[in-house]
Amino acid sequence: MRRVRTAVASDLGALQALYLHLNPARPDLPPETAARILGEILARPDCHLFVAFSGGTLVASCMLGTMPNLMRGGRPYALLENVVTHADHRRQGHARAVVEAALAAAWGAGAYQVYLLTARTNPAVRLFYESCGFETGRKAGYVASSPKG
Repeated sequence: MRRVRTAVASDLGALQALYLHLNPARPDLPPETAARILGEILARPDCHLFVAFSGGTLVASCMLGTMPNLMRGGRPYALLENVVTHADHRRQGHARAVVEAALAAAWGAGAYQVYLLTARTNPAVRLFYESCGFETGRKAGYVASSPKG
């Protein structure tokens, strides 16, 4: 049975293991740094880290950040990031469940739009996001990388 909720501090180890399914080459964070960052995320009212469990295993996650906005009548916008599902649990609806929870939170916060960028080129990924309500071609995405890498 799937259960979706917002993350808590005790999810840190499982989240770090899950993120390897998104980026196996990601640098390891020292435990105290990872705990501090997760604490910052959890303390922010404009950040939501959603997690999905199958049985007792954390199998999917995504993060939603909502930004205040002086446009659109003051309605905020949101950014969806780090959508990941454990490789052994893909195509079972877990990613859809966390994305739907994130979208519901964004709409509940009055957001007029949710942005999502992905580097994934697999057509199935594009179709997945489109089936969740995201559209391509409405805006162009640009990324600037830090000179520090």
